[in-house]
Amino acid sequence: MTSSDYLFKISDLEVSYGSIAAIKGISLEVKKGEIVTILGSNGAGKTTTMRTISQLLKAKQGSIIFKGHELTKLPAHKVVSLGISHSPEGRRVFNILTVEENLMLGAYTKSKVDLEILNWVYDLFPRLQERKAQLAGTLSGGEQQMLAIGRALMSKPELLLLDEPSLGIAPILVKAIFTQIRKIAETGVTVLLVEQNARAALKLANRGYVLEVGKIVHSGSSEELLSSKRIQEAYLGKQK
Repeated sequence: MTSSDYLFKISDLEVSYGSIAAIKGISLEVKKGEIVTILGSNGAGKTTTMRTISQLLKAKQGSIIFKGHELTKLPAHKVVSLGISHSPEGRRVFNILTVEENLMLGAYTKSKVDLEILNWVYDLFPRLQERKAQLAGTLSGGEQQMLAIGRALMSKPELLLLDEPSLGIAPILVKAIFTQIRKIAETGVTVLLVEQNARAALKLANRGYVLEVGKIVHSGSSEELLSSKRIQEAYLGKQK
């Protein structure tokens, strides 16, 4: 597979918080239409990687290329305009706004809200339509996660960054959200997924990268990672 086959590519990325190196020269690639997951324990650098792609953090060194554009030189809102949307860790919905107002904010880079996209979000997550006039702060954690993903979709992204979508959510809603992530990918949206639930992420994804203390220590297809003894011992635990 040549580099031209990839929608998105990180090369030798380094990110620091002051004198502390959080990302230590990682490289990864994502092909159009793939679901790719980044696995790792707390503090490995997963969220830092996602925030740097979105340009919420600035790289110390390295390159992030999306559709031929170098992202490290751009402000965050330009990254969204190019076709990258970020559903952040912790969901970050606006509690005092309604569900629909939160969704509308996801389309802020567009000249007007695309009602077709809004209806698609409601089809993906019917609970959001049922609660569209409800304040976002009154939703359950799972519903807020649906809202965060829906809001990210409102800008009609080509690349969707999902940071810990299962964190703090009831198992039944985790399953529902992961089912909808697959449906989103089936429409042609490329997905980069950070997820602590390694088994669920690998069952969903095409490929994965494993981060440990800011470095990629393992990568491969989901099947390779699921069958790796090292990955099983470190991240998967015993099969229930």
